[in-house]
Amino acid sequence: MNRLLFWAVILCPSFVQAAPVSIIPEPVSVVSHSGTFSLSEDTRIEYGQKELKNSAEFFQSYLSQFYGLTLPLKKHLKLRNLSTSPVIVLKNNQREESVRGSYQLEVSEHEVMITGDNAEGVFYGIQTLIQLLPTSVSSILELPQVSVQDAPRFQYRGMHLDVGRHFFPVDFVKRYIDFIALHKMNVFHWHLTEDQGWRIEIKKYPKLTKVGGCRSGTQIGREPSDGIDKNPYCGFYTQREIKDVVKYAQDRYVTIIPEIEMPGHSSAALAAYPELGCTRGPYEVQRTWGVFNDIYCAGRESTFIFLQDVLDEVMELFPSPYIHIGGDEVPTESWHQSPECQARMRENHLKDEHELQSYFVQRIEKYLNSKGRKMIGWDEILEGGLAPNATVMSWRGTEGGIAAARQHHDVIMTPSSTSYFDHSQSKHETTIAIGGYLPVETVYRFEPVPADLAPDEVKYIMGAQANVWTEYMPDASKVEYMIFPRLSAMSEVLWTKKENKSWDDFQIRLKDQFGRYDLWKVNYNLKGIKDGT
Repeated sequence: MNRLLFWAVILCPSFVQAAPVSIIPEPVSVVSHSGTFSLSEDTRIEYGQKELKNSAEFFQSYLSQFYGLTLPLKKHLKLRNLSTSPVIVLKNNQREESVRGSYQLEVSEHEVMITGDNAEGVFYGIQTLIQLLPTSVSSILELPQVSVQDAPRFQYRGMHLDVGRHFFPVDFVKRYIDFIALHKMNVFHWHLTEDQGWRIEIKKYPKLTKVGGCRSGTQIGREPSDGIDKNPYCGFYTQREIKDVVKYAQDRYVTIIPEIEMPGHSSAALAAYPELGCTRGPYEVQRTWGVFNDIYCAGRESTFIFLQDVLDEVMELFPSPYIHIGGDEVPTESWHQSPECQARMRENHLKDEHELQSYFVQRIEKYLNSKGRKMIGWDEILEGGLAPNATVMSWRGTEGGIAAARQHHDVIMTPSSTSYFDHSQSKHETTIAIGGYLPVETVYRFEPVPADLAPDEVKYIMGAQANVWTEYMPDASKVEYMIFPRLSAMSEVLWTKKENKSWDDFQIRLKDQFGRYDLWKVNYNLKGIKDGT
């Protein structure tokens, strides 16, 4: 032992005794100390304010589910005697001026203290605490002593799930929300309507699910496909189920943003109510993937009445400040051929169908704004003129997001080249995917803020999300295979300060994360990591 190391050991034993901790996403600051905190049946969980009870229950449930250990909960009102049994304390400092989600975590010999600047921060401190647990289940659960200071980089940290192409039961939707929460992400973008299926109960229009919720068969294989099977495929969520899922997400500080596609990707709705289309049908719930020419008729006033009725019921179910209306991939040939649409264009002095689409989107946005909600749309809503208060989700590269930010509109970055988890993780993928190649490293190196934005434009980048389109994900196991470990990489993109990120270090921490995947019984994909090694 050299002289410098000798004195370091004498003066600061933790210099050599403290084991490194592995946390994803990487916090702002982590300081390891020597020693451990032991979890046992004698440990209790205390929370200082009633709004922290759900965070305490989340941790209690996690320990019970994965470690078979159930700890008692207690709301504490007074200072505790630190010489008593080990305790985990949750406390909300209620600092309104702080970044939403900030927290501090201190693990000492007899106490774990999570102090959030707000209740949401306490919940994220719980997620870090979970990552200090061993990934192998044993009779002794020890946490390393550590000090963590942390706060998120972006306020919008999202994951998307398409349930139109393939439907997923409520139990898996809740599991998906847990995956979001465990990674300190806070938005679940729920894509509820598509050409291939309408998945949300609308009581005023029951045929949307009775007819639009079922297709007569499904494409076999990738394009060019091997035909269509003859198996009816049906599924939708009742309003009671949706309320249950919304509450489940709220308890995990996850906002659900519903997407009701318009004016395109509307075959299922048209099959149920053919009068909504320009030709009045007949239409069918689509059995193959792709983009289809039949869309809502923009020239007919009854179309807007229908959509407003639908949105009224959607807004009753989802308290999110945002409603997503799609707006992407809209073939306008039916509008070009429709006398009603052409009359609408003349009446409103619209020069082409792009401006008619802008008219359509702006009418919907005005209605949503009148109800106190904000509208999000894919970047095609820029074409023909952007709605006054719209938020743009930029998927065709970053150009749409840059254009929107320069117009002082809020932006969510989700370029397909870095954020589409339906693309293959490996060059040698053996399962069917839509195409493309998106390994974990490419996701990790994604930078949501374009370099060519001016400083006063950067503030309009709210954050980013990953999209999970499910044409080739027929079941929950395939969804998990496609999102893991890329979800862990995206979580660090959105939470961790840019200067604190390191791909080399992330790969080391990811090995510990695999142990958590195993604990959760997740079907994850190692091929993308192996491609990069």
